[in-house]
Amino acid sequence: MSSASIDKHEAILDAAYDLFGSGGFYETKMSEVAEGAGIAKGTVYLYFKSKEELFMAVTRRDCEGFLEQLAQKLATCSALTEKLSVIARHHLFYYYERKQHTKLFFRAPNNNPELVAYMAEFMEAYMQAVVKVLLEGGATEPELMAQSYIGILDRLKMDILFNPEFAEEDADKRAKFAARLFMTGALDSLHPEPDGLSFEP
Repeated sequence: MSSASIDKHEAILDAAYDLFGSGGFYETKMSEVAEGAGIAKGTVYLYFKSKEELFMAVTRRDCEGFLEQLAQKLATCSALTEKLSVIARHHLFYYYERKQHTKLFFRAPNNNPELVAYMAEFMEAYMQAVVKVLLEGGATEPELMAQSYIGILDRLKMDILFNPEFAEEDADKRAKFAARLFMTGALDSLHPEPDGLSFEP
């Protein structure tokens, strides 16, 4: 693609991201996407044949960005405790930054096999990134531990998506708590260190 084509492609994805996120897949019209991107409606169809294909492209870009940014952050860490903290913050702040775009998650196209397959692929890639961290830290059950950690973070994200009063400090508190809980266990969490940040195994 030429630079002009790339710019239009990105403008369409940006407009679609905002509209899908705030209004939902079914409520969003391709004409609205075109207007948001500053191009003619027919031009949108030169890049994406259908609204489903456009939603898939928006999802793919977002998920790939999630994995790439996580990898970059983890590359700057060495200790397991630090890496687990990075994963928790990355996971929760991903949703915090999108709390005005929750319909990307709850108003997506139903029964789209390509989307379902891609999301399964994304979740597997995410889990394997966490597995790698745990293996490097000496975990004996890395896959089970990765599933458990991601499960904890997924539950905590729900507060972000459903509580309009949720603030940045709330996300930060939950990220720190999840990492500490995972490293020390539930019993140790009943007697936290004064700063609440101890990671002693």
